[in-house]
Amino acid sequence: MVAAFEKASGKKIPIKLCLRRPRDATTVYASTKNAQKELGWKAKYGIAEMCRDQWKWASNNPWGYQSKP
Repeated sequence: MVAAFEKASGKKIPIKLCLRRPRDATTVYASTKNAQKELGWKAKYGIAEMCRDQWKWASNNPWGYQSKP
């Protein structure tokens, strides 16, 4: 994810690897297979496209859905 957002934004994202906090998940997996099987939904885009589109939206809407605070 970090690499995908770095590519989408053209910026280096500083990261700091730390020890896992208590109750943090040790491993996380994601799959769209159940959504496709149970809901008939299929992902159209990959991680690179999703990061690109999110970066574009956030860049064009720095205050989110509201106007300046």
